[in-house]
Amino acid sequence: LSQLPGWSVRPNGSIIIATGNDDALGVYTCTPYNSYGTAGESQPTRVLLKDPPTFTVRPKEEYFQEVGRELVIPCMAHGDPPPTVTWLKVGSAGKSSAQVDGNSSLIFRPLVKEQHGVWECTATNQVASVSTATSIHVLGTSPHAVTNVSVLPLLLAANISWEPGFDGGYFQRFSVWYTPLVKHPLRAHHDWVSLSVPVGAQHLLVENLQPDISYQFSVLAQNKLGSGPFSQIVTSVPRGFPVTTVPPEPPAMTMRVFLSPPQALTANETVRGVLLQWEPPAQFSVALSGYALELRQDKGGWEVLDRSIPSTKTQVLVPGLIKDAFYEFRLVAFAGSYISDPSNTVNVSTAGMEVYPSRTQLPELLPQPVLAGVIGGICFLSVAVIFSTMAACIMNRRRAARIQKRRQDPPLVFSP
Repeated sequence: LSQLPGWSVRPNGSIIIATGNDDALGVYTCTPYNSYGTAGESQPTRVLLKDPPTFTVRPKEEYFQEVGRELVIPCMAHGDPPPTVTWLKVGSAGKSSAQVDGNSSLIFRPLVKEQHGVWECTATNQVASVSTATSIHVLGTSPHAVTNVSVLPLLLAANISWEPGFDGGYFQRFSVWYTPLVKHPLRAHHDWVSLSVPVGAQHLLVENLQPDISYQFSVLAQNKLGSGPFSQIVTSVPRGFPVTTVPPEPPAMTMRVFLSPPQALTANETVRGVLLQWEPPAQFSVALSGYALELRQDKGGWEVLDRSIPSTKTQVLVPGLIKDAFYEFRLVAFAGSYISDPSNTVNVSTAGMEVYPSRTQLPELLPQPVLAGVIGGICFLSVAVIFSTMAACIMNRRRAARIQKRRQDPPLVFSP
């Protein structure tokens, strides 16, 4: 064994082969012995080299597709022996309606809202098992339910917070619903009260609650296509006024707020528009409220394109840019009333792109208000010239008529 690098024998007689190669192939036997001799060799065992699965085609990290369309996600692997490739939706216990073709590709025909989420492709053979994952975003649907709803009981109030679900490709709003568990004597059901949540917020303070009474809370998300499912119901009991006297709280210390700008803003061109991606601020001492996206065109002034990007998002799709134009994008973060400095600026040129609509050449020359003024001035001058020409013609005709009449009148004769 000393002539084979990486080979060794343990005290219990096991042989260790650090690196499996062609030198390890063959038939092996083990012979135990002591000072009295040996009882003979063990049964022979054969060493074979097999390859664990490796992916030859991996799915992309993310897929965006409209609901009702077809979506095919490839995933191929090889090994010795050939591996078996399976697909599974992460967090789903039931069997999905997706199909797998002969090339181990995952097929959605058609794509439905419930297939949104993370899918995992696993290749397995007798040697090992390897996996890779991809995220599927189903666009054109109502929002998904919010998650991680929590209720913090306060004095005659409760603070409700949550994490938004996928918005279905449209802007979504939230509302908080709550009801006391004490039923009205004339009605057997509970009266639910709803409160709208400010744009971009992921928490809401519900006030004027009764002390020492259990309340149920739930959060509902809505977009232009309708409402998503209610979140799970959370029960909490608001605190009442304390019975014993407590010392006054010390004065609050002034806290310095740190809020750095978003990081690593990048732009990638896709068939649906420009996909902007970024990293959250590196330093912030208060919870983020969201982001605002700014842009300017052809070195003009900065304008706010979207001021209600949730703080949980790290990417946004910008569709409908104009062809043959130069755009600049930047991002700011805000936490309550605090706004960070702008992030780095990314440049996007739509010159020569066929996916964006072209605009007419006339607005390129003059802005619309100036263009309307120029056209109106030209029309006014044209009308004035026509009227002046007509007046000159009429005056010339009248003058010619008077001269002709004077010529035809007989001359006056005076006699002595």
